[in-house]
Amino acid sequence: MSVPADSKTGLASIAEAATRGPESGEGGRGLPPVHLWNPAHCGDIDIVIRRDGTWLHENSPIGRPELVRLFSTVLRKDPDGYCLVTPVEKLSIKVEDLPFRAVAVMEADGVLSFTTDVGDVVEAGSGHPIRVETDPVSGEPAPALHVRADLWARIVRPVFYELVEQAEVRDSRLVVRSGDAAFALGPAGAGV
Repeated sequence: MSVPADSKTGLASIAEAATRGPESGEGGRGLPPVHLWNPAHCGDIDIVIRRDGTWLHENSPIGRPELVRLFSTVLRKDPDGYCLVTPVEKLSIKVEDLPFRAVAVMEADGVLSFTTDVGDVVEAGSGHPIRVETDPVSGEPAPALHVRADLWARIVRPVFYELVEQAEVRDSRLVVRSGDAAFALGPAGAGV
């Protein structure tokens, strides 16, 4: 694929592609259609999303939340790993755990709405499940929420504790409901 000589590359290209995202039906900006973009892989870019949710570029935190949000809209997980994508570029990045963190939860009318550290609001349900695995190192619960495509958010500990407080015991398991779905958080009485 040839790239026009005047096109931007790297971070500038990614930022420009993200700002050109389609208008959403609700009057705001929607997410760019990264699932439709299939550019050639252009290599790696020195961006790391740390386990604590900090985005680093060349080992320095990206201090502008707006820029992190912008980059998060062109993030995709492909079979070969996480990447930032534009119509003309695909640049691999490193993600230490999951790319997002669910930092708040609200319940309204039987639906749990989570807010991520990059500003996404996700309603848990059959289309956006909650899963709880066990961290192989610590042995502690490692809860996650599906955000979009193959991108997940790690549910931070205080939010997980809120879910545990709301949970009911069913068949010796702690279960929380949201919309049309029920999600097991772990065994009841196991110190979840």
